[in-house]
Amino acid sequence: MTEFDYREEFSDGKPVFRPVADVIIHANELKVEVAMYIDSGADITLIPFRFGKALGFRQHEAETIKHMHGITGSIPYLSRKAKLQLGNEIFEAEIARSLIEEVPPLLGRQDVFDRYEVVFKQRNKKIFFKEEISM
Repeated sequence: MTEFDYREEFSDGKPVFRPVADVIIHANELKVEVAMYIDSGADITLIPFRFGKALGFRQHEAETIKHMHGITGSIPYLSRKAKLQLGNEIFEAEIARSLIEEVPPLLGRQDVFDRYEVVFKQRNKKIFFKEEISM
């Protein structure tokens, strides 16, 4: 089981606690740790444009740009398989590289919530990832 603490941030000058996981992305012989909001409403894990570019994610000629829809409207993206590491566990996941910069890194459901039982303990400000499936 892997455990993370909620992270204190500020919104309108007031402290708020948000569920955040420190995730290591393994891509193109790089390993980069990034704090990602754990988002049960996000279909897929999402990273900002420049972060994806730094990981070596590029658009291929015949590749079609996809769009996801959410609170802020439509976000164009391209997706890639990469390895994610939560604690000591490493697994393959689809990652959406946003084609705009103005998005936060989100740890979405696809490939993550299928693999783990994810428990949010809001009152204790803790998140637990319990591995459910051997993949």
